[in-house]
Formats: sequence, C-alpha cells, structure tokens
Amino acid sequence: MAGTGRLSGAVAIVTAAGQGLGEAIAKIFAREGASVAVTDINLAEARRVGTEIEAERGTALVLQADVTRAQDVKGMVKAVLDRWGTVDILVNAAGGFHQFAPITEITEEEWDRVITVNLKTTFLCSQAVAPVMMEKRKGRIINIASGAGIAPNPHAPSYLPYGAGKAGVIGFTKLLARDMGEYGVTVNAVAPGTTLTPRVKKVRDAASIERIASRNPMKTLVEPVDTAEAVLFLASDASRYITGVTLNVNAGNLIV
Repeated sequence: MAGTGRLSGAVAIVTAAGQGLGEAIAKIFAREGASVAVTDINLAEARRVGTEIEAERGTALVLQADVTRAQDVKGMVKAVLDRWGTVDILVNAAGGFHQFAPITEITEEEWDRVITVNLKTTFLCSQAVAPVMMEKRKGRIINIASGAGIAPNPHAPSYLPYGAGKAGVIGFTKLLARDMGEYGVTVNAVAPGTTLTPRVKKVRDAASIERIASRNPMKTLVEPVDTAEAVLFLASDASRYITGVTLNVNAGNLIV
C-alpha cells in the first residue's frame, strides 16, 4: 500500500527494528516519508530491514546498537545527527523476554536483564534525544509498552519481570510527558496485547495462540502492522495534542 506522506521530511529512530514490531514500525514510517534509523543489536537483521525499505524507495540508515548501554545509545543518536542533523521521532521498541517462570524460579540476574531491556532502554534512548527535541521545541517519543504492564492477562501465563518492566514504561511515559510538554514534545505509549510476532510464535505453541485469540472479544490476535499503525498515528501531526496516554491495541483482550 502506498503511503500518504504523513511523516514526510521527518527523521525517526526505531529501536529493535530488525524484527517484529520494530520492523513493522520502521517500514510504515519509511512508507509515510520518514528517514528511518533502523537500529538493532542484530546487524544482519537491521541490514535486511534497511535493504527492504530502500527497495521500496524509502530512506534508511542501518545502525547496530545495544540500547541497554548508554555509550551505544549516544553513538546511535550521534550517527543520526551526523547523517540528518536532527531527530523528530523516537520509538522505543526494544523489550521482551524469553520464558515464563513463577516467582520462585526467577533469578536476580533474570530480573535485572528483563527490567533493563524493557525499562532502562526506554530511559537511555529518551534521555539521549531529549536535548535535540527540547532545543527545536518539537518531537515525538513513543514507547512500546504492553497490556501486561496494565493488568495480568486472564487467559495466559504472566511473567513478573516483564509485567513490572512494562508497567514502569507506562509510568515513565506519563512522567516524561509532563516534563516535556512545555517544549512541544509529546510522549505516549502503545500497549499491544498478544501479537503475532516471531517472538510470540517462539514462546507460545499453536494451541496457546489459538486459545488466547478465541477468548478475545474480536476472536483474533493483532498483527505487528496493527500496532505500527497506532504508532504512526501518535507520530503524526494528527496527534499533536495527545500526550501522556497509553493506547491499547489488543482486539479487546484487555479493556480498561
């Protein structure tokens, strides 16, 4: 589908853009006219996405960065500024986990790892772009949260570190929105429900996926592109006075 230029001329950074939600967001941003920094710890996957964007006549800058590390984050932002001179949009899409476990089996190291990849990354990347947006008095920061950060899913196992990390992302979003409002910068979150990303397909079997979908009011699970469209709305001028909100994209899985 051809774009309508909703982000024409904008410069965006999308973290974890090598697969899943990040990939879908990077591609839809490029389709809508943004120059996109495709950032991922996996350089091969970032290159694949960048190549696919450019094959569709989009503009991409492929960057490898571990966004749990402040030095990598600073380098990422510097590379974007060196290439395009500004940052208009940041999407904090890094996050996730690899297994379910009860509290009695969660190690301190696992807790720290999951909180870091979901919450610390959001802080580090937002902190790095904030001075640029504050100076130009305009910008969009969009954080990928999760329904797990709002309430436990009654139809699926919960995982404490992930839910706690994503709840932190939602709280961080509200606090930063309050701080950045006077600079014309909006800060919002999108909270997907169970989404058919490669990660979800890896950690859940087919029966589990079908069961969760059947219990949603809309009897389906959302695709990555559905979340990407919501992020696009929050990145566009159509949402210029929306800030501090968390937009649920979950086919009715969680209604609050």
